[in-house]
Amino acid sequence: MGHGVMLKRYPLMVVAFFFAAVLTAPSRAQPPKAFQFVLQNGLQVVVVPDHRAPVVTQMLVYKVGAVDDPPGTSGLAHFFEHMMFRGTKSVPGEGFSQTIARNGGDDNAFTTRDYTVFHEQVSRDKLRLVMHLEADRMANLDLSDSAVATERDVVLEERRLRVDIDPAALTEEQADAALYLSHPYGRPIVGWPDEIRHIGRSEADDFYKHHYAPNNAILIEVGDVTVDDVRAVAESEFGTLPARELQPRADYAQPPRLGETRLAIIRPDAKVPMLLRIYRVPSYGDAAPGRAEALEVLARLLGGDATSVLYRKLVVERHMATDVSVTYDGYRRDAGAFSISVQPRPGASLDAVERAMDDALAPYLKRAPNKAELARAKALLIAGATFRRDSPFDMAQAYAGALGVGLTPYDVQQWPSRIQAVAPKDVLAAASADLVRPESVTATLTPAK
Repeated sequence: MGHGVMLKRYPLMVVAFFFAAVLTAPSRAQPPKAFQFVLQNGLQVVVVPDHRAPVVTQMLVYKVGAVDDPPGTSGLAHFFEHMMFRGTKSVPGEGFSQTIARNGGDDNAFTTRDYTVFHEQVSRDKLRLVMHLEADRMANLDLSDSAVATERDVVLEERRLRVDIDPAALTEEQADAALYLSHPYGRPIVGWPDEIRHIGRSEADDFYKHHYAPNNAILIEVGDVTVDDVRAVAESEFGTLPARELQPRADYAQPPRLGETRLAIIRPDAKVPMLLRIYRVPSYGDAAPGRAEALEVLARLLGGDATSVLYRKLVVERHMATDVSVTYDGYRRDAGAFSISVQPRPGASLDAVERAMDDALAPYLKRAPNKAELARAKALLIAGATFRRDSPFDMAQAYAGALGVGLTPYDVQQWPSRIQAVAPKDVLAAASADLVRPESVTATLTPAK
């Protein structure tokens, strides 16, 4: 089940080091170079050589996500994340993951609103093996009645455990549904329970034939590989698969919101209260140049760690909350989401906490942040990008997230420079234009007395 990127918290000494580096270094080491080519059947391939360790991370990105679920069958893309592990004639049952494990690797998958990713981490000599396995299930997936029924039950149980018995997750789901009006981003990635139950063999077969194809996929290889090696193996394993006629992706209108939405959810199974505010904002896929980066910096400045603005104001100074989280979910084709979540302290009223939150936000909607706090927020973001270069998996995921929404490897390479270029006026412009109440949903979760 796909989720937005969580903000990482870094030790203060690390933050201080990168803060100094950003202020003093005229240039930073460039990230590993990315190479691209396309097979004749339309499969896009991106190779990022990194020879520091004899391992490779493979990610196969299908340009299909929850936004592509047909009306009445929400959760179908996420269901297929599971179905792809049901096996083929040559690798039946759970043979895919068992084969990876026997060869010393690991594998998994995740679904987002716009794309689905299947990934493996193996030693470099197993590159052909993981390509062969992925190519096999791209073309020969077991879509029998029994396989579909089994995975449908698995997805329903996952939804029950992750969402239905979690009042906070249900609140977030309801807030998303209210935020996006008629846009399919308002549907949960895992799907609505009654619609998941409608998924049968015919729905699965049609979805597979029109989305899981080489001309709808991006193969990403990061690690101890060369472009020539990857090209040769990709041609051998994927090159023989035919392109398919794809289901055209719809371009959805995003109706204007005429006012904010407020949800007051009271549940007997809620243990603690929660305040959630979500704004519908531009994303990397649809924003003007620099706007998404400014929102990224704003989120970090407001809620990136224990010294950020909202944490300092609500937790440290006013003792009204135990935690504050601010996230910008911007890697989407259409509108993104800017979310603020507050965990009130016992005894603090939700109304008082919301007023305190708005008081802390107000200055940033009217004037630009000072240079010191802006530099610190940018340093944290650049530090995170730098640390990701040390992990082939994190690096592959960065490319998957960008390419999955229509961006390019160049966008990934230049992201730290674009973050560094964000000026105080850019943050003010983003905050004043995008953090507006008509474009928001405010939800409160209260335990029933």
